Amino acid sequence: MSIELKVPPVGESVTEVQIGEWLKPEGSQIAKDENLVTLESEKATLELPAPSGGVLIQVLKKRGETAAVGEIIARIEPGATATPKGNAAPGSTPAAKGSAKAAANGPKVMPAASRALADQGLTPADVTPTGPGGRLLKEDVQRASASAPSSVASTPAPAAPSAAAPAKARAATPAPGGLREEESVPMSPLRKTVARRLVEAQNTMAMLTTFNEVDMTNVMALRDRLKDDFEKKHGARLGFMSFFVKACIAALKELPAVNAEIEGDDLVYKNYYDIGVAVGTPNGLVVPVLRDADALSFAGIEKGIGDLGRKARDGKLTIGDLTGGTFTISNGGVYGSLMSTPIL
Repeated sequence: MSIELKVPPVGESVTEVQIGEWLKPEGSQIAKDENLVTLESEKATLELPAPSGGVLIQVLKKRGETAAVGEIIARIEPGATATPKGNAAPGSTPAAKGSAKAAANGPKVMPAASRALADQGLTPADVTPTGPGGRLLKEDVQRASASAPSSVASTPAPAAPSAAAPAKARAATPAPGGLREEESVPMSPLRKTVARRLVEAQNTMAMLTTFNEVDMTNVMALRDRLKDDFEKKHGARLGFMSFFVKACIAALKELPAVNAEIEGDDLVYKNYYDIGVAVGTPNGLVVPVLRDADALSFAGIEKGIGDLGRKARDGKLTIGDLTGGTFTISNGGVYGSLMSTPIL
């Protein structure tokens, strides 16, 4: 009897997920606890393991589709053995197989990007994709073309028939009112949630921004003096964020009302310090939480932030990593800004 693979509960208030990448194709042999598929919710990305070894006999939800919590997305035949696929063409060669595999593992090229590649004489391997899910966008091609050294200018062009020259010039000059391309890329659940909550926050919360200058001279000098020995001793780089975390905790202890929240008619004071640290990822901004930060050393803070940052960029954050923060630090300086206004 087959086993149904269902979407598990993925956090409070989350009712559906988006199917990400199937890590094992339909019909493949799988082992117990082997990760089968990635699920993207509005709060995090997680991998769903196989509840039993056997064969993945049916995939019911494809990549990009949504599924409700508790919905069946695949079926597994426990204890079964996958049938080897021996249908390769007699004339196929190892090189051809390798090429097919390389093509399968390449980025997904969007239609507009494909046309831009042809126009610029580039291949997908020449361009770094930045779109959601590793998609290669037209803008990626344009950036690669702009940054590539021009070989046309340095190499004399062969003589061409004079009659063909005017036609080539006309083709290179876009006609007035010509084709203006647009590209529609579905938003991930995380981006949808961020967009919705940015709007909701404007209507439901009182927000205030103030700007103050802090003299960082002594901190910068201390960091410069200790950073090499710190990295050798602790295996982590000494950044400024650990100083910021320490300073925020000291301020929260002095002003406990800032480390509190309103629940109904009550003001709930948090007598612990779980600090959220905003991290930018290809899929959007997330705020993993550094637990009991007041009990951590500088090395513990830097290692904790590093671990959370890697999990965020790899899409490995869990609901527990993202909830329960009592105070958040968001550093817009990494984007080159001098001042910024965070939105809840």
